[in-house]
Amino acid sequence: MHWGSSLLVCALLSATGPAHAFCGFYVGKADANLWNEASRVVMVRDGNRTTINMLNDYQGELKEFALVVPVPVVLRKEDVKTPFRALFERIDAYSAPRLAEYFDPDPCLAPPARELAAPQALGRAESRIAKASADALGVRIEAQYTVGPYDIVILSAEQSDGLETWLLQNGYRIPRGASTALAPYIRQNLKFFVARVNLEEHAKSGAQTLAPLQFSFQTAKFMLPIRLGMLNARGPQDLVLWVLTRNGRVETTNYRTVKLPANLDLPPYLKTDQEHSFGAFYKALFDEQAKREDYRVAFTEYFWDMSWCDPCAANPLSAQELRNLGVDWVSGDTREGARVMLTRLHVRYTPETFPEDLAFQETADRRNFQTRYVLRHAAKTEPDACPAAARYLKRVAERKEREAQALASLTGWDIATIRARNGLGAADAGFWQRVWRWLRTPPNGEQPISK
Repeated sequence: MHWGSSLLVCALLSATGPAHAFCGFYVGKADANLWNEASRVVMVRDGNRTTINMLNDYQGELKEFALVVPVPVVLRKEDVKTPFRALFERIDAYSAPRLAEYFDPDPCLAPPARELAAPQALGRAESRIAKASADALGVRIEAQYTVGPYDIVILSAEQSDGLETWLLQNGYRIPRGASTALAPYIRQNLKFFVARVNLEEHAKSGAQTLAPLQFSFQTAKFMLPIRLGMLNARGPQDLVLWVLTRNGRVETTNYRTVKLPANLDLPPYLKTDQEHSFGAFYKALFDEQAKREDYRVAFTEYFWDMSWCDPCAANPLSAQELRNLGVDWVSGDTREGARVMLTRLHVRYTPETFPEDLAFQETADRRNFQTRYVLRHAAKTEPDACPAAARYLKRVAERKEREAQALASLTGWDIATIRARNGLGAADAGFWQRVWRWLRTPPNGEQPISK
């Protein structure tokens, strides 16, 4: 049985600065599927209202699945929904780290007038809960109901040992010893949202995977519990978190939040190379940055006003899609000018490096940011094609070296291999020797070109 790296899912039971219009071509993205078993959560925060959408990555016998999430209040049945799985794919595609490319103009032709691209606007519970032992164990069943394929129970408890015992007695497959992780939440008088699969309802749906879960509640605390998800951890875990708010960028308050290196030129071969693909590059970049920070920071991968994008890895979510995620300040099928800001955070953590649940604040920062990387394709020309060609090719060679060094620094990959794949290897030496020779001794009596 495989539990995944479920987050809240108590695996228990289981260019900074002003944005300018983009003139290149969007050619690829690195989505959340790069990280196996990453927990994926879409969180909506408006005032004191929080909505959490969770995509379960559970694999195994469905009868052994269970989810435990600490919540501040007793959730009513109308507070719990099963949103479409496609919503996670949509918001991931829109905000994914992206690759873009430019093509150098022919150095022998007069450059065209530059035009800026315009922004692209764009049931009743069937499970029988054993209540007899609850009082003796200090557990109270606050509510129970079925939503979609899930039987939901809301519990409160007086002691963590009693809650653990009650869950085990009632068939919830939680790891023994979970009481240690449950105790801090009980001391805070939190309730416990407990879900398990109703096999009959799941069979009726015909679905091959578990439906996501959404629940909403009122609380002054802007936070996300992650500690329960560490109980079955087998090393560092990944969380990809999208936070939707009205006004500004979201950051953590109890850990550092840093922006990943972005808006850098990389070797063009990343577009087609199978081993050094863009996906492999971004995974290596994140691995390297997380290690350098000792798994102790939250990384910002994207922040943008969802009414547009530049470049668009996918179209912004519609008003209806946003409402389905819990954004209730948009109405009907139109946004009617409502601002919806998206912050995408990526956290890699261990029990030692993230001993506390994630706490957040919405800042006043509205500067767009994206993990965007650029490929610049050189124009095909010879050093003697025109007076400007040799100068241009000299700049290309220097650019290729900068690209190679940047890629090696970001990923830890071997720079000699990168240079060779970026056209700076032995096979390309003859061409660049001709460029340097032309720069030193141009024909027709011209003055040598300064290096």
